[in-house]
Amino acid sequence: MMKSIKYLGAAGLAALAAMPAFAQEVAEAAAPVVDKGDTAWMMTATVLVMAMIVPGLALFYGGLVRTKNMLSVLTQIIAVASLAMVIWVMYGYGLAFGGDANQFISTGKWFLAGVGPDSQAATFSDGFKIPEYVFIAFQMTFAAITVSLVVGGLVERMKFSALMVFAAIWLTIVYFPIAHMVWYAGADEASTGLIFGWGALDFAGGTVVHINAGISALVGAIILGKRIGYQKEIMAPHSLTMTLIGTGLLWVGWFGFNAGSALEANGSAALAMINTFAATAGGVLFWMLTERALGHKGSMLGACSGAIAGLVAITPAAGNAGPAGAILLGGIAAIVCCFFVMKLKAKFGFDDSLDAFGIHGVGGIIGSIGVAIVNIPALGGQAGDDYNMGAQLGIQIMAVAVAIAWAAIGSAIAFYIAKAVTGLRVTEEVEREGLDLGEHGERAYNY
Repeated sequence: MMKSIKYLGAAGLAALAAMPAFAQEVAEAAAPVVDKGDTAWMMTATVLVMAMIVPGLALFYGGLVRTKNMLSVLTQIIAVASLAMVIWVMYGYGLAFGGDANQFISTGKWFLAGVGPDSQAATFSDGFKIPEYVFIAFQMTFAAITVSLVVGGLVERMKFSALMVFAAIWLTIVYFPIAHMVWYAGADEASTGLIFGWGALDFAGGTVVHINAGISALVGAIILGKRIGYQKEIMAPHSLTMTLIGTGLLWVGWFGFNAGSALEANGSAALAMINTFAATAGGVLFWMLTERALGHKGSMLGACSGAIAGLVAITPAAGNAGPAGAILLGGIAAIVCCFFVMKLKAKFGFDDSLDAFGIHGVGGIIGSIGVAIVNIPALGGQAGDDYNMGAQLGIQIMAVAVAIAWAAIGSAIAFYIAKAVTGLRVTEEVEREGLDLGEHGERAYNY
């Protein structure tokens, strides 16, 4: 009976609604339901994003530092990610998605008040929902990985205690407001997130995650100063094997990151999935080609860096670009990021240790602006016939500018508060000895 009702016209539905037995069935059909397939996919996507952090990002970053600092990086990643999860439950979800307040922040659902197993969160299709706890957990992993990405600009010289103080403040005044501004759809214009209200495109976090983290890492690197011996001593990665393993885990986990941002197991998720393959592969190849063009050999480090650049660039466009546009976007990001890291960074003189800004910041800017271009149907994009690329480019540039300014000012405040509370840098003795022993009393390797 219920299958046949969906094919009736409006008059037929009205007639059935007048009959008590059928009226109840029609009402039940119209009520939003929790879709088990969508729920299962979103739970899987959440676990995939978690794998991006520990062990993915931890191994990727850990392999890039010197042996004496490997364990400190692993500890920093798992600790700040855990701190982000606890704060998310306490008040982070409430500030980002807790209900209508204004264009910059929400105010409800602190300590997840009012949320239970029967609470529902809407997907993008009318009539289907997922449990709110699943949505909360999914967004929690985004907060956790974003603050973890900032670590890449600060390693080998920042106090662990200072990092934890910074992370708590930064999440509160930088990440949660930007997440609200970009992704929160309120009941009216006054409560809808500022950037969301403009119509900016950010499918999975070009502004919220990558620009946010990259700019914050740059600010931190400048405030902290250079590592002892920077550009004078060899600071080669101690284990590119670890970095490749981390890259692979990040790539696999990124399918949860991008395809999961569809919030459903549907065609939009499938598009994000193929784009995550295509852009990343393009990033690998174009980074290595750029290395050759700059007079170097194609390297494993370059391949890993290109993969991340491609992943970063496609993140905001994963649900808007077609596969051809994804390859184009990933390739352009790899070329620009490679040139920046290999040629420009040294001229600017800051010590962005693991190129958090050079890849996530620069790549995030390229992807967040480039989504307006790859959205066009000629590149397989999802825009309609009335799409105005010029107008969308203007919106994307405004969104990027706000994200850069908010992250720069907020992160500077957070770093200076941490400096006042604990001091930022380890002593010269600890830095020379290594943060593994000096900060944690352990070694990554005991031979």
